[in-house]
Amino acid sequence: MPTRIKKLSITNPLLFAFPLRSTWAETPVDLNKPFNAGDWTGAGKLKFSRGSVHAKNDARYLYLALDVVQDTGNDTGTGDYFWLSFDYNRNRKITANQDINYALYPNQPNRLAQQKYLGPGRWTGILSNPSTSEVVQEFGPSEDSSTSHRIWKFKIELDEINVRLSWPFSPPYTYFGFRVKSSNPGFTTDFPGNFYRDFTKLRQLILSRKPSIPSSQMGPVIGGIGLIPKTKINQSTGRATTDPGYFLNVQNAAFGGTLNLIGNRTKLTQLWAQNARRYEVLIDPPTGSAQKLISNWSNYRWNGSTYVLETFAASSRGLYTLANPSADYSIDDLLIQFPTTALLPGKYKITVRFMRGTSIVAQDNVWIYIDNNIPDVIIESIKHGSSEVSACAIENIGAAPDGLKFRITAHDPEGNLRAVNFRATYGSGLATTIYSEGYNTSMGNWTGFTNKAIPVAGNWRPPQSCAYSFILTAYARTTNGYGYRGHSSTFRNLTLLLD
Repeated sequence: MPTRIKKLSITNPLLFAFPLRSTWAETPVDLNKPFNAGDWTGAGKLKFSRGSVHAKNDARYLYLALDVVQDTGNDTGTGDYFWLSFDYNRNRKITANQDINYALYPNQPNRLAQQKYLGPGRWTGILSNPSTSEVVQEFGPSEDSSTSHRIWKFKIELDEINVRLSWPFSPPYTYFGFRVKSSNPGFTTDFPGNFYRDFTKLRQLILSRKPSIPSSQMGPVIGGIGLIPKTKINQSTGRATTDPGYFLNVQNAAFGGTLNLIGNRTKLTQLWAQNARRYEVLIDPPTGSAQKLISNWSNYRWNGSTYVLETFAASSRGLYTLANPSADYSIDDLLIQFPTTALLPGKYKITVRFMRGTSIVAQDNVWIYIDNNIPDVIIESIKHGSSEVSACAIENIGAAPDGLKFRITAHDPEGNLRAVNFRATYGSGLATTIYSEGYNTSMGNWTGFTNKAIPVAGNWRPPQSCAYSFILTAYARTTNGYGYRGHSSTFRNLTLLLD
């Protein structure tokens, strides 16, 4: 079946502006190292009137640098600053309490502050959200200028700006704009102009999801699932465990959601050159016989100025056509993308066979445990003394050691539980953890617990008189190859008054 090609630009056609294309960071960028030390080599780059913007990313962070070559005054403490804004929901409109602006904490040149937009040119105060995002200010040379100048370097959590590398239908992207202010020489430059009042002017930033997996960790044909190398998937259990230093760390993780089966680039290039460009994909269920895995998917190919959407499907014989390995796709070396949500939990074998005529010229398979179920969570009881406290009750708590006892269930029968958190929220944005537990590989296939007493001894006492929401959340230890996915949550509300 011939490939159907549809031109689809995810850039704004009204701006006629090239996007900033981030490149993959093989190792995390160290903001404390000099800009010229090598961490930023090969970064995506975009010019603006006062310098250039550089971008890299990995599975967790966007690394962004504003190389302000025209700010040559090393004058700290004079009010030099930046704004850095992201369109959280990517609708090119300012959405109150969603879209994000980063800036400096007052009088703290290397501390990143976060606020939300309230409207054009209006923001909340500085938020107290816990964050691992960072900024480091540097004054030194760069590849664009040997004269020392100001450089702002950022490490931004992808979750914080609502970017997911696992988006199946388009390249991961966001829209951004920034301001740089210099006192000596004096200038205030916005890119694009007036961006903080009009988000239609924001520039698109397309992130990379194309790490280079070492060839030693790939199979002979199948490279891996998403960003997880094939050799890190236990073929006895079908679950994946990556090394602690790997950019995507999973522990004994099952698979779920929509999966990308990635090929071995070296082998695919050889097959392309040998004109062995047709292949079939088979799936063996936990019970029953193997059958052809038939799926339709799309992948974006960069044509030099924008992305062109190519749609792939099996022929009437159930064969797929190999995409040119030398082409620049949003997801390189993608053999098949297939949903797993309709599959029952269990271990499946995925086989790829490259054909020349009716002869098999290359073959590989991978066993994966698929589980799309989410853990069960139940707040079984909340007791004050021997009495059950009903939802929405107003309960008086006496002097210490008086308090509450809980019984909770967080259970995953397939053994793919990753973490449990039981907490209370109250007041204005306040929260306290009552119980938490996380997974480690010594726990094997962790199913969790049922009707667990919390606390084991004594009582839990509220921090103050207030209305409380008790929230129990359990997270699944399943991955789509780009990160963990799936959780369930329940809650119960009470008002507690301390005597």
